[in-house]
Amino acid sequence: MHNPLMARVLKCAAALAVSAWLVGCAAPQQGKDYSAFRAAKPASILVLPPVNDAPEVQASASVLSQATLPLAEAGYYVMPVTLMSETFRQNGLEIASDIQDVAPAKLKQIFGSDAALYIRITRYGTSYQVIQSATVVSVEARLVDLRTGDQLWDGRASASNQEGGNNSGGGLVGMLVTALVNQIINSATDAAHPVAGLATNRMLAAGTPNGLLYGPRSPLYGKN
Repeated sequence: MHNPLMARVLKCAAALAVSAWLVGCAAPQQGKDYSAFRAAKPASILVLPPVNDAPEVQASASVLSQATLPLAEAGYYVMPVTLMSETFRQNGLEIASDIQDVAPAKLKQIFGSDAALYIRITRYGTSYQVIQSATVVSVEARLVDLRTGDQLWDGRASASNQEGGNNSGGGLVGMLVTALVNQIINSATDAAHPVAGLATNRMLAAGTPNGLLYGPRSPLYGKN
């Protein structure tokens, strides 16, 4: 038996589906513009102390200590962190925000690096609930050409120690015990440090969608 109402509903649904498909085809998602990055061809990077917006004072040192490895693995020469820190200290600069305010041309003159990485920590640490705790680190960064002051790239990433799930087979009692143990461990150690490593690597890994380009020391240089 023909149902006019049902026919109209199906017709409208089909029209909406076609319209959605056409919109998706007409406006594809745009990726990053790497034209300035490719033209600049930076070979060396100076990683500046991260500005820390989180309350944990150790966050900046934690992220800084783990930021050089993914850059080196991507094929860049990275200025040693100890040399960078001591140079700023000798010149009376020890606050990350003050260091990041130094003019690119001055950084180029002092360190000779092609580019500098400016990192900001927006979240770092553990938040506690009744039956669970989650340690989260969120970071963002931008790469600036020290020869021109132009921004070449920007990125951001987050990581959590709960990404693999936190199910307990002991029911409510087991979840409470697990939460208590985790709280004791997290209070006695910097539980966010390994999570910061994961977030930093996600942000700075080369060859990922919207990630850094490979540097000249990588066999994949110029292939992405």
